[in-house]
Amino acid sequence: MVSAELEQLREELDRLRAELALREREAEQRAVELQRYAEQLRRASEREHMRALELRRSYEATVRALADAVEARDAYTGKHAERVAAYGLALARACGMKVDEPQIEFGFLLHDIGKVAISDAILHKPGSLTAPEIDVMRQHPVIGDEIVSGIDFLGEARHVVRSHHERWDGTGYPDRLAREQIPLAARVFAVADTFDALTSDRPYRAASSFKDARTVIAQGAGSQFDPEVAAQFMAIPDEALEQLRCTLL
Repeated sequence: MVSAELEQLREELDRLRAELALREREAEQRAVELQRYAEQLRRASEREHMRALELRRSYEATVRALADAVEARDAYTGKHAERVAAYGLALARACGMKVDEPQIEFGFLLHDIGKVAISDAILHKPGSLTAPEIDVMRQHPVIGDEIVSGIDFLGEARHVVRSHHERWDGTGYPDRLAREQIPLAARVFAVADTFDALTSDRPYRAASSFKDARTVIAQGAGSQFDPEVAAQFMAIPDEALEQLRCTLL
């Protein structure tokens, strides 16, 4: 009787051991499969990441080529777009904007793309423009917006292209937007653009000092410029702005 029960227990123990061994083999197989799937996912992710990088590089190369084409028509502003983009990105970060995606930078670089449709007679006129010529010149933000409107990866850049001549007090163009109606990226650009214009040599005047340029921006806060954006700009040290400028010389 006892011997039969012991034999039964041994058989049950052997069955359990065999089942445990089977479960262990199945677990090992699943672990191997999971490792294989994880490796496949990692490789697919790397390929996708590389494709995204290549696409971004292609976009950036296209944008810079377009920006170079615009500046080639107005040579004395050499690297203006790149400097404004550098200043603008620093100011955008100070204002809490997310600048990881290149849309804002693209807008800074292509802000004057509409000028490709402005005749040289107006664009390079040595004297003052007539009222009709001013009206033509003031169409370049609208023309630029039309140029980039059909390009998906420049969707957000349109805000800067169209609105970079708007003013905080609503007296700008082309849409006479005021205050927060103006996209933040365009408000940031307006300050960076003015700073670069003032601190760069022009055929008709020498460059202003950083101090004098800051004074002009401070005086324009609340009328031409968003006062909060102007204040954030004032908080950026001269050393940081000079370093950005030197990298583009």
